[in-house]
Amino acid sequence: MKKLFALVAVLAMFGFVVSQNTYALGKAAGISNLEVSTPFQDSADQPAQAAEGGELHKQIKAKFIEGGAQFMGAVLLTLIFGLALAIERIIYLNLATTNTDKLLKKVETALEEGGIEAAKEVCRNTRGPVASIFYQGLDRYEEGIEMAEKSVIAYGSVQMGLLEKNLSWIALFIAIAPMLGFMGTVIGMIDAFDKIRIAGTVSAQLVAGGIQVALITTVSGLIVAIILQIFYNYILSKIDALVNSMEDSSISLIDLLVKYNVKK
Repeated sequence: MKKLFALVAVLAMFGFVVSQNTYALGKAAGISNLEVSTPFQDSADQPAQAAEGGELHKQIKAKFIEGGAQFMGAVLLTLIFGLALAIERIIYLNLATTNTDKLLKKVETALEEGGIEAAKEVCRNTRGPVASIFYQGLDRYEEGIEMAEKSVIAYGSVQMGLLEKNLSWIALFIAIAPMLGFMGTVIGMIDAFDKIRIAGTVSAQLVAGGIQVALITTVSGLIVAIILQIFYNYILSKIDALVNSMEDSSISLIDLLVKYNVKK
């Protein structure tokens, strides 16, 4: 189910980006929908059209075309893959979140009424890493409290690794996005100076135009890095909360097992 949610999110995002790029390329090629004005068109509609033409998404498409397909496309891909991984992590972490207090009460009640097997059944029917850790500790109870505690600690490290899965890739995309933007800027500057060399004269319009196009890639790379960094920090905060919950609840489980062992 978790993989299905992640796949749906990736496909939806990919379809949106493909449709936007198709429109942008069509506009660049001059095959976009043409607006035909007639003599009967009221001049009062012109301000409305100008306002509509200044919409944010149209401006973004125009800047994307101006920035060039090579580096702007690479920056866009980092955003797509980074967001796909971030959304997958957020869905996974939300599904892994468990009400540990409620789970502890259920396990305690099961221990008192049905013993270890009943408590293990409660953990089997509960999703999340905390329930999995509880199950491992209960499964090793017959080998002694010390072995159950070691099992809880060891399996807790395994669950922590699963929570942090793919975080390194998100961090990679955060680092790559501004680098691609800076590379596009440098190459754009080189191209601008090549045009000056070919023209044999320094034209303010020529230089300013080249620099403007080159800087678009830098801005795009920084925006992508900022967006992914926000998601990355949110994911880290969720992981920290889950890890703290796992540690606290593991200590409480060992206390329950000690109390159960004394009652026996």
